[in-house]
Amino acid sequence: MRSVQSHSPDTLKLAYGDTLRKFRLPTGLSQMKLADKVGVHFTYLSDVERGNRNIALVNIVRVARALDVPLDKFFAEVEAQLARYSHPTK
Repeated sequence: MRSVQSHSPDTLKLAYGDTLRKFRLPTGLSQMKLADKVGVHFTYLSDVERGNRNIALVNIVRVARALDVPLDKFFAEVEAQLARYSHPTK
């Protein structure tokens, strides 16, 4: 497994955003509703989900809690997303 340091910041942001979306969609929460629960503007959350913003640590925790996902599970999925970026399927 590649270390996190071997991934570019852009790849890390994309992997986090993909993970956020993966856990958000099954809840039925819109970006706007999740943003309200987290306490951020929906455009910020949208930018994070698309990998265009570097999310603050406090908001990482708030997002996981709002989605009722333990941080270890959330970051295990981020790692899985990073692996997909390292070894994309054809």
